[in-house]
Amino acid sequence: MSDFLPVLLGSDANVYGMARSFYQQYGVRSVAICKGALVATSNTNLVKIAVLEPDLENDETFVKTLTDYAKAHADKPLVLVSCADGYTVLMGRHRDALKPYYHFACPELQTVLDLDIKENFYRACEAHGLSYPKTATCNAQNYKNIELPFAFPVIIKASNSPAYWNCTFPHKKKVFLANNREEFDAITAAIYGSSYQDELILQEYIPGDDNCMRVLNAYCGLDHKVKLMALGRPLLEEQTPEGIGNYAAILSDPEYNDATLLEKLKNFLEDMQWEGFANMDIKYDARTGEYKMFEMNPRQGRSSYFVTAAGYNLSKWLVEDVLEHKELGLTIADTKSLWMIAPYGVIKKYLKDPDLLARADKLKKEGKCAHQLFCKEDWNLKRWLWYIRSQLNYYRKTARYYGNKGLRD
Repeated sequence: MSDFLPVLLGSDANVYGMARSFYQQYGVRSVAICKGALVATSNTNLVKIAVLEPDLENDETFVKTLTDYAKAHADKPLVLVSCADGYTVLMGRHRDALKPYYHFACPELQTVLDLDIKENFYRACEAHGLSYPKTATCNAQNYKNIELPFAFPVIIKASNSPAYWNCTFPHKKKVFLANNREEFDAITAAIYGSSYQDELILQEYIPGDDNCMRVLNAYCGLDHKVKLMALGRPLLEEQTPEGIGNYAAILSDPEYNDATLLEKLKNFLEDMQWEGFANMDIKYDARTGEYKMFEMNPRQGRSSYFVTAAGYNLSKWLVEDVLEHKELGLTIADTKSLWMIAPYGVIKKYLKDPDLLARADKLKKEGKCAHQLFCKEDWNLKRWLWYIRSQLNYYRKTARYYGNKGLRD
């Protein structure tokens, strides 16, 4: 089926990856509805920004914008995809208003909140026998005097990701690492001096390089059964303040498909009645031999194109479920490939594990690699020039911020 229109919410690299997946699988170009235009979706033939609405996160505006667009484009089926946490929350809240106009997979609002809000997610993990780092929380009232139940260093991150995304303060980072109480006090004071007033997650630091992480992208059908699971091994994370926790390169290899972990995650998603895409960040703790759950995003990950690059096109599972209503069993990705958003030179410089580097080198030489933002079917001079500039900028940004998770530039 190719006579449909993908409608993507957002304008970042996640949107570009999904648009690329739709184009490669079905030959269709997507449209984006967003609150601001980002460079990842500029000068591209794969996705066009159809509606730019700065107030899109307002409930009334969100529903009106999407229903107005659907009424004006009722000549073909519309497949709606959230590419950001906040949009998934809005879709979950307004499922009934959107269903007459769009085909989509999105959980009920309470299910989204049960897993997107981090302390809720950890409670669910505990109930399902999934390990996670030792965790505490603080709030705007008690952060100055809180006694931590574990030793430094301590990870500090927002519980409410959409609210944190919208706040500003000097030296803001997606995730902070405090090495002592003085740093902890300075970081929490800076955060609560901003508009962010929700809880903060405080966690023990799990030792290990970026390549100790694992990332799962999954698709759960309208019947709440898991249809696709792809477990990748990150080689390197991005280093910029806003990019900490995002992946710069991911290795797909069935050798890393831990069957016990995948079975636990499958049962977890099905027990929680999940629907649509899900993205989980996990870290292997060599001290205990356990995988520790970090967080779950209620959408495909920003780096989720690694799944399509491995031969499992994300759009295929969505379309076959919500539009074609096919009976789908469980597929577990088991091919070898390399995905990157950073230049390979950055990966070679900062990846410290010689075995992983050798594997990446081999895949690159064999042509089993893909870059998130470079698509030969989407070549034009303006995009090519932007791509070259952005890749060169990675060297500068990585050198400047590498290892910096503190309250400083």
